[in-house]
Amino acid sequence: MSDENEVTRLTAWVHGSVQGVGFRWWTRSRALELGLVGSAANLADGRVEVVAEGPRPACERLLTALRAGNSPGRVDHVADRWSEPRGGLRGFVER
Repeated sequence: MSDENEVTRLTAWVHGSVQGVGFRWWTRSRALELGLVGSAANLADGRVEVVAEGPRPACERLLTALRAGNSPGRVDHVADRWSEPRGGLRGFVER
């Protein structure tokens, strides 16, 4: 069980048809609802990279939302990596 106060960094790579369909906007909305900071960026290979920092439970909820399949486009797979927060992020931006 994770500590409610533990701040962490989630990096998730979302595979599927997720570019040009409002996926980054949708991700930003979910992240802001959860009080997270970070970004959602299109990658040249068609994936979207999501970086989020905040309380681990909120990051876990974002990851669950990314995998749920109710976002714009089509999510085939989400790879994730957890790490120490780096800080210095403000808001949640689309790149």
